[in-house]
Amino acid sequence: MADNSDAPADAHEPMARGALGAWWWQGARSAFLFKPDWTGLQTTPGNIACLVLVPQVLGLLIERLYIEGAASFDWPALQMGWLATAIAMWVCWLLVPHPRSDVANQPASAAALFAMMAAQALTVTTALALVFVPMVRGGVFSPAVLGRWGWWAVWLFAVGWVAVAQLALVWRSGTRRIAPRVIGIVLLVGTIALNHWLLPTRHWYPSVPPSAEASAEPLKLTQELIEFQPQVLAARLQGIGRGRPGVVNLFSITFAPYAEEDVFRRESNLVTSVMEDRFDAAGRTVQLVNHRDTIREWPWATPLNLQRAIQRVAQVMNRDEDVILIHLTSHGARGGALSAEFWPLSVDSVTPQMLKTWLDDAGIRYRIISVSACYSGSWIQPLSDAASLVVTAADNDHTSYGCGKRSELTFFGKAVFDEQLRHTWSFERAHAAARTIIAQREREAGKSDGYSNPQIHVGAQVRDRLARLEAERAAAAAR
Repeated sequence: MADNSDAPADAHEPMARGALGAWWWQGARSAFLFKPDWTGLQTTPGNIACLVLVPQVLGLLIERLYIEGAASFDWPALQMGWLATAIAMWVCWLLVPHPRSDVANQPASAAALFAMMAAQALTVTTALALVFVPMVRGGVFSPAVLGRWGWWAVWLFAVGWVAVAQLALVWRSGTRRIAPRVIGIVLLVGTIALNHWLLPTRHWYPSVPPSAEASAEPLKLTQELIEFQPQVLAARLQGIGRGRPGVVNLFSITFAPYAEEDVFRRESNLVTSVMEDRFDAAGRTVQLVNHRDTIREWPWATPLNLQRAIQRVAQVMNRDEDVILIHLTSHGARGGALSAEFWPLSVDSVTPQMLKTWLDDAGIRYRIISVSACYSGSWIQPLSDAASLVVTAADNDHTSYGCGKRSELTFFGKAVFDEQLRHTWSFERAHAAARTIIAQREREAGKSDGYSNPQIHVGAQVRDRLARLEAERAAAAAR
């Protein structure tokens, strides 16, 4: 037997040190801001491939856990989202442009630094999934439950951890020169910010029953669809008929610009139905909705379409007699802007100032404005005048409730329209009764940021007009 006593003592040790387990361990240490130990770590093509692909595959599996029930995978989405990886590779080269072996406890090459960033991602991805999957599946991760500041705190914790872990690794590794490290940090921060500011690529979508008319897959802006939508808008606006002479006619526009929550589409349908059934508004209603299921039925909920709908109503109504109701339902911000989302369509927000300008320019006198959104009390002051009734789901400082993925209707929409206005023709009485109901339901649901405190303004002129409308509807029902 040959004598191997002259072989180097560490001939077989690097393989053990360079195994994937050592990379995962040091990646976990760096994820929790400990300085990784680079001694003996090997960057073979197989190692790097595993270190990059395992977190990617795990991320896809975790994304599936956010969806309850059947889901379908969008294979083309795998082509997206690799810009961050490319930038990370370039940053690693910037910090370690040449292979090195003369600096203790530092990455030996750009490949080693990139491998450590990939290894770090496995720990961060797993840990965040343990927090966020139960929150999302339990309906907890929403501004309505956590409160606006609570939601932002949780979101910033997740993004902040990713950023701080990567930046600490970059700052400690590679060149000691300040300029490359600063450039690297700026690039990584910018990439992280873009990934979370822009709508992330989704790989999984809820499956829908075969009988459903539309798919839950991402909206595809085909030429046929883009050309068809103006036809839908024109047909729906032309379909708004004139009212009957000698009575107060109610015209209704519902506006649901947030496509990612089905509750807003359902609320638009509900309000339209109540206006038609209770206020004789059939033939004088239009829905503007952003949702994949309605792209061939209703015009998109965009600011321009809302302005055009207002202009059309102004053309056919008796502006000295009739009343317009505009119900807006979405998520809301403190400044008053309604959330608008319909990827990949870019949709601007509507503000109370914009709505007032459009109504004034159209010459519409008597108005009912209903805003079902968080912080919607900010709509009261800009829209208040003698000829307007303005009702909101919350005051300036509180969220409303019931706008999550599991909600059938918002608490405000259900209480005011589905319950109260089916038994009264008075918007004031409906709103007053709904306040008590909403307060009780919010307490029972554990709303943590306080009573939403729905608001109302009623101008003297519109109160008289609505009293006449109420009397006419009561008389018609008695016949």
